[in-house]
Amino acid sequence: MAKQTEDPNEMSFLDHLEELRWHLIRSTFLMKDFIFDTVIFGPKKSDFPTYALFCKLSKMLGFSEAFCSTEPLFRVQSRVMAGQFSAHIWTSIWAGFIIAFPYILYELWRFISPGLYEKERSNSRGFIFVASLLFFMGVLFGYYVVAPLSINFLGGYTVSDEVFNDIDLSSYISTVRAAVIACGLIFELPIIIYFLTKVGLVTPEILKKYRKIALVIVLIISAVITPPDVASQIIVAVPVLILYQLSIYISGRVLKREAKRAKKYAKST
Repeated sequence: MAKQTEDPNEMSFLDHLEELRWHLIRSTFLMKDFIFDTVIFGPKKSDFPTYALFCKLSKMLGFSEAFCSTEPLFRVQSRVMAGQFSAHIWTSIWAGFIIAFPYILYELWRFISPGLYEKERSNSRGFIFVASLLFFMGVLFGYYVVAPLSINFLGGYTVSDEVFNDIDLSSYISTVRAAVIACGLIFELPIIIYFLTKVGLVTPEILKKYRKIALVIVLIISAVITPPDVASQIIVAVPVLILYQLSIYISGRVLKREAKRAKKYAKST
């Protein structure tokens, strides 16, 4: 009986685990310095481009010069043994979610599309591109507008000169992450309204009816996450209100299209 020889190219189970470990390490620790020093801690630095722009706008409009400070707003510290390592891992996960968002939408679309009619699938072409574009626009808005405004106000706010702001690393990162992810999802409002209108849960009349309430809610949120001046609140509120108005237009277009289809179907029968 001939003796079988092992394939030198075949990997053992432990070899596969070792290979997987190095893939995870490379994907997690790739560009660590750039992600943290440049991206994550960028809004904390006084030379962040948003502060220079807002400083010029504040001077032009005659508002306070809160964004013109040249000193660091606060210090970031880690008070937990595994705090920095945990922050690194979770930041990598969330960064991967943001970068892979178009692919996540693609997988979601593959799950939903078999339940749609052919005409509905054809009318929804470009969904992944539009939804991804809106999401990345929201992410940029959150990173360059909402996050700096929040960090500038919350990081520099004090109740007494006896208290110095030493912000925990996890708290700082969660503030940046919340601003970026929340704005990315808020910018998906037109897409959400499109599908809600398709299933009959939303109409332009409903959106118009609650427009004033939406305006008040947006202004309240803007007042909470921004410094206490009118310019900052307007900067945050205007894009959201534009998205709301765009959603009303999209909802109306969807209903008109559905009405035309209903007429064609009635004539054909």
